[in-house]
Amino acid sequence: MNYDRYYQTDSILTNEKILIAGGYSTSLYALSTAELYDSATWKWTLTGSMSYTRYIHTASVLINGNVLVAGGYSTAIGSVNTAELYNPSTEVWTITGSMSYARYGHIAAILSNGTVLIAGGYSSTYGYLSTAELYNPSTGIWTLTGSMNYDRYFATASLLANGKVLVTGGYSSTYGALYTTELYNPSTGVWTLTGSMNYGRYVHTASVLTNGKVLVTGGYDSGIDWNTAELYDSLTGLWTITGSMSYSRYHHKMVVLMNGAVLVVAGYDVTNGVLNSVELYNSSTGTWTITTSLSYPRHAHTATVLTNGKILAVGGVGISSSELYQP
Repeated sequence: MNYDRYYQTDSILTNEKILIAGGYSTSLYALSTAELYDSATWKWTLTGSMSYTRYIHTASVLINGNVLVAGGYSTAIGSVNTAELYNPSTEVWTITGSMSYARYGHIAAILSNGTVLIAGGYSSTYGYLSTAELYNPSTGIWTLTGSMNYDRYFATASLLANGKVLVTGGYSSTYGALYTTELYNPSTGVWTLTGSMNYGRYVHTASVLTNGKVLVTGGYDSGIDWNTAELYDSLTGLWTITGSMSYSRYHHKMVVLMNGAVLVVAGYDVTNGVLNSVELYNSSTGTWTITTSLSYPRHAHTATVLTNGKILAVGGVGISSSELYQP
């Protein structure tokens, strides 16, 4: 890339290019710049810059192909409530409606009707948040919806096959790393608690498997990082322990490959520091195997499944390089 960056966002555009937006640079601080990766040429090019510097924000690809970025932390401002839209055809960003709450470290999910759900995070004004908001792409307006049962920072959000959104873990001002999980019902705008995980965790990852279950891996809790993994069954609302990774890790990335296997990429380990290790999860056997390591250790990076099936790992603390993994 043209800039080293971490805590950036990655989005797959309709033209199959990868948009990397914002993040934090060890030399330039919070970034407003954005870059495009072309998988056909393996080249990075700068595209239009956002109006605001931001990191630990969210990015969501809308049904019309535009990309919505929301919130984040901006140098000299703190948490921001602003949102912007990127048009891949013009490569230009435009300001859209602002959220009711400035927040960073929040979660985002695109609902079945195309609306974007934002929840939780941290506000420089209000502290840890349980509030949630909905963005209507047709009007560009945000509306408050039901609040979560817990304030959550660095949680995860997964859209289930039934249209509900599962939120797991996160850090709470009252309880620390959370075991609890909850479901958002778009029809009612109400959150309900579901089964609790076996481990409290935040800065972890969650992915929906091809069998519909949700796999959660790693994370951090009170000076301890986890190598544990758990599966959520939406039919029963229960969590079960599955095989553990070889390495404890947080601030890692996890993607579901086209063959249904799950790839966990790098992260940070309290014992070993920044990791370059990569592991594969077999959902049929519930076991992990070590696969080819990255050339560079990375954490707070991004990992994206390209349309050709390869995985693109980008950035990380102090890193501008990117790498491709061939399954």
